[in-house]
Amino acid sequence: MASPRMTRRPFLATLAAAILSPQQLLAAPLPYRLVSEATDVRFTFLLSGQPQQGRVPVSAARIRIDLQNLARSQADITLDAQRARTGLIFATEALKSPAVLNTARFPQIRFRSTQVRPGPDGRLSGGAQIAGDLTLRGTTRPLVLQAALYRRPGAATDDLSALDVHLHGQLSRAAYGASGYASLVADHVSLSIKARILRNN
Repeated sequence: MASPRMTRRPFLATLAAAILSPQQLLAAPLPYRLVSEATDVRFTFLLSGQPQQGRVPVSAARIRIDLQNLARSQADITLDAQRARTGLIFATEALKSPAVLNTARFPQIRFRSTQVRPGPDGRLSGGAQIAGDLTLRGTTRPLVLQAALYRRPGAATDDLSALDVHLHGQLSRAAYGASGYASLVADHVSLSIKARILRNN
């Protein structure tokens, strides 16, 4: 009759093999990095009834995609509000003033995903949504972005090492206390984000 010590060893070996199996490793969310030069974060606002655009750069990004269960994917993005720009000098100065973004006190804008909802076909290539918390001017509120994730043109079907991301959404600046110049600038601001991400080796 085998001793308890001898039977314990095969059990531990089997457990270790299950934990370290390739299937388990593939099921874990994979880290991706943002390609800064291929990333464009734009916002559109109405100034005296006319649409104007601006840009704000990304200062940090933590992205993890679970290819086996897309709903478990995560994103944590930080924008550099102090480097936000519009096409008009006076509008840029007003944007960063205490009445709007107040970048001297709140130099960063942060979005952290809380839920990824794949589209009707179970993929992120269309109809998907990313829900999360947006922190702006020290105020955190929920924000939902329409999302689409694509392979790079010409990539093989199973090549997911490089992906293009498109995100769209809208927010109320007054909801975050950025309500300055209300007589000139409309409350709702549209967001459009195009980014490229590469899987870490």
